[in-house]
Amino acid sequence: MGSLQLSSCGSSFCSLPFNLINSTIANSHSTLRPSKPLSFFSRGKIRAVSTSQENPSGAIDPEQPPLVDFAFVSSVLLPDQTPDVHLRQACGGQKLRNIMLDSNIDLYGPYARTLLNCGGVGTCGTCMVEVVQGKELLTPRTGKEKEHLKKKPKNWRLACQTTVGKPDSRGLVVVQQLPEWKAHEWNYEEILVDPSQPS
Repeated sequence: MGSLQLSSCGSSFCSLPFNLINSTIANSHSTLRPSKPLSFFSRGKIRAVSTSQENPSGAIDPEQPPLVDFAFVSSVLLPDQTPDVHLRQACGGQKLRNIMLDSNIDLYGPYARTLLNCGGVGTCGTCMVEVVQGKELLTPRTGKEKEHLKKKPKNWRLACQTTVGKPDSRGLVVVQQLPEWKAHEWNYEEILVDPSQPS
């Protein structure tokens, strides 16, 4: 089984089996498509696929710790004009900010330097993300989020105030990084795939 090596300082990221398609969405592919026809999209789809062999029965390996799958979509496009998607896994019960920073995912953009953000205490509002899928795994908005995000869409969250699930949670969370700086529009959809059919 393949594994993804992520370095961190004491977080749940170590050597994790990397299997984005887990039992909650077994036998499916996640696809990103532009929401409206855009002439500069050279490819219409991005599929989030596993880098390890699938369990043919679709059963959860009891020796594997429960993990939440993440798809982080960058605010800028790749040179071929397709969305830049980073796939990661983490144990539940952690702040989304810590998961993103431990995974080397850009959270702050132009506010990444010292003194331009509050360091995760919820006073600056610079760690905004848009949660496209997986809202049910997140804690409700805190008072600080309600204050900073009152004029923003309901699926925007402060990563430093958002806890993802519990330690035994499993599921998929799709996150748009830096939604205020987003240079493209896209939609997320799941496409069921018959594993017996060649792709």
